[in-house]
Parts: sequence; C-alpha cells; structure tokens
Amino acid sequence: MIDFKLATTKDVEILALLGRITFKESHGTYIEDKTNLQSYLDTAFSTQKIIEDLENPNTVYYIIYNNKFPVGYAKLVLHATIEFVSSEKSCRLERIYILNEFIAMKFGQQFLHFILKKVTELHFKEVWLSVYIKNTKAINFYLKNEFKKVGSISFQIGNQGYENPILSKKL
Repeated sequence: MIDFKLATTKDVEILALLGRITFKESHGTYIEDKTNLQSYLDTAFSTQKIIEDLENPNTVYYIIYNNKFPVGYAKLVLHATIEFVSSEKSCRLERIYILNEFIAMKFGQQFLHFILKKVTELHFKEVWLSVYIKNTKAINFYLKNEFKKVGSISFQIGNQGYENPILSKKL
C-alpha cells in the first residue's frame, strides 16, 4: 500500500539517508571527481541542512512509503522563481527521488501526481524543475507528464558544472 506523508523534523534521518542514497544512485556515475560527490552528499544531505530546510516555511518535504517502508521523497520550494518561468505564482520541484529498487513499480508517477495535486491545492500556477541533461530517463518522464523545456542552467558540484535543462509545467 502506497502512502504519502508530509515530512516533519521527526523525519530528518530518513530524509538525509534517502537523499544521499537516491542522489548517488541517480547521479553518482556522472560525477567524475568522487571527492566532489562525497562533499556534495555530506553538505546537501546533512541532518543540519534538512533541519534548516524543514524550518523554512517555503520548503516542504513529502515522503512516499510502500507498506510503511520509505522508498522516496520530494522537496518543494514554494514561491521559487527563475528567469525562464514567467508565472509569478510558481514553485520548484527541487527533488523527487525514488530508490532504484522501486522505480520499476511506477511509484514515481504516483508521487508526481500527488505532488502536482498538492501544488494545485496551494494555488500555484506553474511548477518547474531542473534535471541533469544525461539523465534521459528522468527527462523523458517529465516530458511524458507535459513538462516543457524552457531553459538551462549549470549545476555546480565542487568545481565542475553540469548542464541541467529547466522544465516547467503550467497547472
């Protein structure tokens, strides 16, 4: 049974662990300098960083559970703007990750549907995200779900930049 839960500070360790594992599973092979990867994981997915995020009223985390087992999470940044998105009422889907073991079960599709419903309930008109250009599986997933490419940014990990298309969906 699939459940979605709004994360709280009681979920910090789950979010930190899911973040580290899923980021490394999806991006680890693309990052040439493994020291940069480790440094990024230690910073972006530290319990302190997650606590700071959860204390920010414009940051919302959700966890997806399969039979009470956490299998993924999403991070929304409310009221996030970027030059490529014209709507003043936009938010960023900064992260949506599912553990590799559960991707084939189509939990990502169910999770995205849930997130888009939540974003609509919050009266946002557009949601945008960035995704690594070599992650064609994720890009195709978003395009299939009616996201459109609207721009591109460079995502820094250490001293290396990685091209990330910006995809957006009007709600």
